[in-house]
Amino acid sequence: MKKNDIIQVLYECVAACNHCADACLDEKMDMSNCIRLDRVCATTCNALAEVLATNFKDTSGLINFCFFVCQQCEEECSKHEMNHCRECARICKKCAESCQEYLQEVKVA
Repeated sequence: MKKNDIIQVLYECVAACNHCADACLDEKMDMSNCIRLDRVCATTCNALAEVLATNFKDTSGLINFCFFVCQQCEEECSKHEMNHCRECARICKKCAESCQEYLQEVKVA
């Protein structure tokens, strides 16, 4: 996976998480955990995208954390039936897989 490709997926995840968090504010049920994870995931993905846009080499710790947070967000959003949560879960899963794939390629290189 090329660096530009993972950056694009990361920003897609940022957008999905921000949309989900905002939409969760209008739900009747308590969505605080979902909103919290959406915010952490969006922040982490954004930070990783910005770091990857530089020539900084040692990004494995942040990539691993992003993978972990995306998995947690996917798990939480998958618990809910709303379309915004389902879409967020789908994108978070894609982002976690992209992080894992990129990390493996960086280790091999």
